[in-house]
Amino acid sequence: MDSLRSVRAAVGRAAEHLLSIQRTTEPFWCAEFEFNVSATSMYVMLAQILGLHLPEEREKKIINYLIQHQKSEDGSWSMAFGIEGDISLTTEAYLALTILGLDADDFVLSKAKSFILSKGGLSQVSVFTKIALALFGILPWTAVPPLPAEMILLPSQLPVALYRFASWARCTMVPLLVISHHRPVYKLPNEACHKLIMELWLPHAERNVPYLPPVRQVLMKNGISWKSFFCLIDPLVRIYEEYKPSMVRKYAIKKCMEYILKHQENEGDTAGIIPPLLYNPIAMTLQGYSLGSKEVTGCVQAIERFSWETHGQYRIQASVGPVWDTAFSVTALLDCGWSPNDARIEGAVRWMLDRQLLVEYGDWKIYRPKLESGGWSFQYFNSWFPDVDDTATVVISLLKQSPDAVQSHNIHRALRWLLGMQNKDGGWAAYDVDNDKLFLNDHPASDMGALCDPSTPDVAGHVLEAVGLYLELSEQYKHTEIHRRLRSEAETGTRLGIQYLRDSQELQGSWYGRWAVNYIFGTCGSLCGLAAVGVPMSDPMVSRAIEWLKWCQNKDGGWGEGVNTYKDKSQMGKGIESTPSQTAWSLMGLLAYVPPEDMSIQSGIQWLLRNIVHPSEEPAESYEGGLPIPTNTTTGGTWNERHFTGTGFPKHTYVNYHLYRHYFPMMALGRYLRSSEATARLGISSLRDQKTSF
Repeated sequence: MDSLRSVRAAVGRAAEHLLSIQRTTEPFWCAEFEFNVSATSMYVMLAQILGLHLPEEREKKIINYLIQHQKSEDGSWSMAFGIEGDISLTTEAYLALTILGLDADDFVLSKAKSFILSKGGLSQVSVFTKIALALFGILPWTAVPPLPAEMILLPSQLPVALYRFASWARCTMVPLLVISHHRPVYKLPNEACHKLIMELWLPHAERNVPYLPPVRQVLMKNGISWKSFFCLIDPLVRIYEEYKPSMVRKYAIKKCMEYILKHQENEGDTAGIIPPLLYNPIAMTLQGYSLGSKEVTGCVQAIERFSWETHGQYRIQASVGPVWDTAFSVTALLDCGWSPNDARIEGAVRWMLDRQLLVEYGDWKIYRPKLESGGWSFQYFNSWFPDVDDTATVVISLLKQSPDAVQSHNIHRALRWLLGMQNKDGGWAAYDVDNDKLFLNDHPASDMGALCDPSTPDVAGHVLEAVGLYLELSEQYKHTEIHRRLRSEAETGTRLGIQYLRDSQELQGSWYGRWAVNYIFGTCGSLCGLAAVGVPMSDPMVSRAIEWLKWCQNKDGGWGEGVNTYKDKSQMGKGIESTPSQTAWSLMGLLAYVPPEDMSIQSGIQWLLRNIVHPSEEPAESYEGGLPIPTNTTTGGTWNERHFTGTGFPKHTYVNYHLYRHYFPMMALGRYLRSSEATARLGISSLRDQKTSF
């Protein structure tokens, strides 16, 4: 009982802190979406390209931010805490700092220069960094893979059509088609700045860096493959670029601009992510839009709304996630036993309901034209790209807050949309349907391997959890016409989803996590989803996953998995110190099936209790997008987490969601309490095996 008292006390402290940081202007939550330095560096470059005058104080804060995130041991910048430096990020930060006025004698630049040269110099950077260098004439445009604007004219039925690319890829690609057509070169602030950048080439290095190996080498290594195909046709694409029909190109550019303008929100955002916002204004000005036009100013204002300013630093987030953070915060409070009638929770629920996307447009309609809308997006302003993961998460929070919502039009619309977005393989992706033409990742412009959005176990698990909760709560209404039809669709989708998870399980028993690190996250989502739809613990798929989670538990009782597991599967589930978010995910996965007195669960709960801390003092002035955020953050208790446990693009970019360290431990502790109280009350270990599997 002492242990339960400690858990209740920790839950109370954590809830107190979470409620203290709810926004005061509107009742939602949104913490920092901490990314690498690329977005901020590119913002500096964009300001130079457009001729924007950044306030002197802001420039100082950007410099301070970049310097503070440089790795002291080798002068590099890395994609996430605790991993090796990255030559592309380091080059971008170096370029931004030179634009901001640092000179050759500065120790920051000299250390960065040494790192870049030690890695092979500018010839070794990624495609996106090459584009940045080409924009300033540091690299010739011929060193960048050609992107013919005519791509936008390809019919959507073709396997290489624009809409076969993931949502984030096509939104970024379209302005790049325009930029690639113009091949502009912009001036750096002065000749000294240009000279500093040119020093990053190795002596006698070829400036016209080939973006592909020789054809013979590719064929020898890959044989008959898509990589070989793209390599073979590349000379033809380059010839086409030289001799393209002007009328066709003119029409293609026109269609590109139509796409850009159509997908720009009234607030200026595009897709709620930073890459298209950085390239859209360049494309717009190249096509004659003035700097003062509402289209260009809208882009700039949207970028600056992504800013996060605190501790004397100014940085640009790659995205913002108020819907995501709010849904999980509401669920965390409810899991901990907080009253669903609390005005702050009710306000957050109304805020989410107001943001359901009931508009009859969206890129997802290209391949689902008859499907009715009903999803939510991750961000403040993103009506074209609702996502499956956010929608499932919101549905769970709404149904937990009010089981009667199972009768609501909002829930019915959301569930129909979720079920309509199921892929042919039975799984779900984030934004699109059957976006699985993975051969596109072999294109020379895809050095991050992220041009597609296929099914992933973590998203599938979240959808199954939402659908399972609906099926449970709608049981009493199953004879009504609307629920009879919807339940039939849900049961069919559930059977396919279960089979997808069965097919995608790793040999070790885990599941891959696309949107957070990594196999721990995927396994938690899958287990919670399977439990919600009644798959019993006796199912080998479930028992193997439970054993795997227990196997990868750290000796201190927590769990910690590094981002390097995206590159090296042999380390799955391990690799770093225990983290609050990953410990919480593991506990939730286990608690979906295992009784709370299990030793692995007890050890994990004790780890969370030992590591709860008093919130650190925050500065008096903190701003998101120039707007003040709550500063009463010294209340209650929370957890510290320096590792990046969110994922942008596996093997490449990662995210530190600053509320993951908080609401996920709350959810785990709350579920442990509920399970412990149920066990004590009923005198049984688990009810899971009494459920019926689909």
